[in-house]
Amino acid sequence: MVTSSVLVPRVESLASSGIESIPKEYIRPQEELNNIGNVFEDVKKNEGPQVPTIDLMEIESEDKVVREKCREEIVKAAKEWGVMHLVNHGIPDDLIDRVRKAGQAFFDLPIEEKEKYANDQASGNVQGYGSKLANNASGQLEWEDYFFHLIFPEDKRDISVWPKTPSDYTKVTSEYARLLRSLASKILSALSLGLGLEEGRLEKEVGGMEELLLQMKINYYPRCPQPELALGVEAHTDISALTFILHNMVPGLQLFYEGKWVTAKCVPNSIIMHIGDTVEILSNGKYKSILHRGVVNKEKVRISWAVFCEPPKEKIILKPLTEIVTEAEPPLFPPRTFAQHLAHKLFRKTQDSLTPPKAD
Repeated sequence: MVTSSVLVPRVESLASSGIESIPKEYIRPQEELNNIGNVFEDVKKNEGPQVPTIDLMEIESEDKVVREKCREEIVKAAKEWGVMHLVNHGIPDDLIDRVRKAGQAFFDLPIEEKEKYANDQASGNVQGYGSKLANNASGQLEWEDYFFHLIFPEDKRDISVWPKTPSDYTKVTSEYARLLRSLASKILSALSLGLGLEEGRLEKEVGGMEELLLQMKINYYPRCPQPELALGVEAHTDISALTFILHNMVPGLQLFYEGKWVTAKCVPNSIIMHIGDTVEILSNGKYKSILHRGVVNKEKVRISWAVFCEPPKEKIILKPLTEIVTEAEPPLFPPRTFAQHLAHKLFRKTQDSLTPPKAD
């Protein structure tokens, strides 16, 4: 259990206080407000581009043709979108339900109970219960609280910061982490083959079973009285190798695709998967790390469970793989450690005050 020395205002307490208008720190700049709509209306639209759904049933088929067809679909989605809904992913539905129920039960606790797990970002203690401080690109706040912790490898976890309530939280989250780590290997394998590399190459480049870290962030987006003015998470790309996301079937994820924001539909029994910056760099831009954001609404609480698969901060130099760099396709990214990439990204955001591309 962790305790913070600084009391941070929680979005949940703000939302439940009965306010009708949100504090100015949560209001987004005008250029972002132009394209924040009603997420429940947006998600009903069937025209225009839709996030691809990939069926993983045959990813390990003994039939080579069938297996390769499945892998080709993953590769195509990774190149065109950088995000996809995965179905028949091999993680039992009942386990996923238990993961959701455990996270929901933690956030159902009174705020004073959750505060016992508060992180302390100022001292670098990032694991635990938290809210975004005003150190993001625009100096603004986001309409969410969260719980963040490392869930794999097991020997690198700090169980003392994990919720004690509900009592099965550690058991179900640990089992989910093990199965998700196995799924990550299958995806990395398909992506390696899609680059014409040996099957295990990307896995090795991101740290392998011993070093690839799985960090879970449970995002809690309370109801918002003015959702047209706020964002749950501002526009960003993930720094991870891969990100896997569960949610409580309330829409909110939007992807910036071909110059417009596209709202992801809620596909039953699916896991959303993003390609992160790490794989984009290793693939020299062949696989896309897509710009995305989270919008909020006034009717329903949205919860998502994002697991970021990240390479070790200092041990590996991230750069386009030599086998796929040519004179015609020179490296698009300079060599950096993961820590340097993160620092570079934060510096650029501070410099540019990241204004997301305009959409009509």
